[in-house]
Amino acid sequence: MRTKIALVTGGSRGLGKNSALKIAQRGLDVIITYHSNKEQAENVVSEIQALGRKAIAYQLDTRDTKSFDAFVKTVGDHLEENTGNRNIDYLVNNAGTALYSPIPEVTEEQLDDVVNIHFKGVFFLTQKMLPFINDEGGIINVSSGLARFALPGSSVYGSIKAGVEMLTKYMAKELGSRKIKANVVAPGAIETDFGGGMTRDNEHINAMIAGNTALGRAGLPDDIGGVVAFLCTEDARWINGQRIEASGGMFL
Repeated sequence: MRTKIALVTGGSRGLGKNSALKIAQRGLDVIITYHSNKEQAENVVSEIQALGRKAIAYQLDTRDTKSFDAFVKTVGDHLEENTGNRNIDYLVNNAGTALYSPIPEVTEEQLDDVVNIHFKGVFFLTQKMLPFINDEGGIINVSSGLARFALPGSSVYGSIKAGVEMLTKYMAKELGSRKIKANVVAPGAIETDFGGGMTRDNEHINAMIAGNTALGRAGLPDDIGGVVAFLCTEDARWINGQRIEASGGMFL
């Protein structure tokens, strides 16, 4: 039986790293991308290989859509050389950055950057990869609890993530003829270095999150990666066009 392959953007740290490792534990080979820290990415590759799976890391800036053709060719050439086929089975659009800024202070440049990374990049990388996603494969887009509830300072980020969630429904609808599923995983507040590690390192914010979460704590990367990995399995074959929030019951 052919080993399935997942491509995870932003897989060198945080939720992307955890997702990549959990996917590998499910028996898939993994391609990850990183923005700037090659050493960190190679460490993740080594961890995946230690699990007995194949892995490789490529640099990719998801805001730079003009680089996507070259990236897709590089990935395809690698796969063809090593598997005889240029295709993958799952695309996980995870890469991203945070923006915490009240509406009166947001600049046009900041808004454009969030749009480019979190929406335009997701749209066009998926578009470029579509010819190389196997029928009956899947797309998992990472959103945020901030697309459901509003916290001051996250107007741009939350709004763009809401757009990603609607885009995912369109992907599910339009790709149904190829039996390609498209779903959203929406984490709540997670203790990572995302946004400068605010949830992890700020005791006041961490306590606020814990106090507003039914399960009584902020999330951890381990709470999310397994959900993403599940969507990369046959057991999730009938889940399509759905938003799965993994927030421990935040702001219910």
